[in-house]
Amino acid sequence: MLISELAELTGVSTRALRHYEDRGLLVPARNSSGYRNYAESDVTRVAQIRTMISAGLGTSAIRRYLDCARSGEHGTTLEMCPDLRAELAALARRLDARQAELRAAQRRLSELTSGGTPPAGSGSAGR
Repeated sequence: MLISELAELTGVSTRALRHYEDRGLLVPARNSSGYRNYAESDVTRVAQIRTMISAGLGTSAIRRYLDCARSGEHGTTLEMCPDLRAELAALARRLDARQAELRAAQRRLSELTSGGTPPAGSGSAGR
């Protein structure tokens, strides 16, 4: 199938598909005219890539672990290995830290909108 057909089937832009190819995540064949020719299995591959991106993995990590992705009736899962487990744990820690930063910013915003910030040294400004 051509790139436009894969884009339509997967709901992913042709630009994103070309990016996945540039990053080594998709490797389409080329026909005699030089057009990309995608296989039916690339539909599943794009779904796996999108799932991994939505979980916070970057394309370099996806390239390393895409062969660990499995698709089934419950969506995409990853076969765990020690390196992948460590990378996912590090990502989870970064997400936890970012969530804490966002909660603190939201508290500060709430304090600002409810009549001002607490006096310096009151202890609630940095939480």
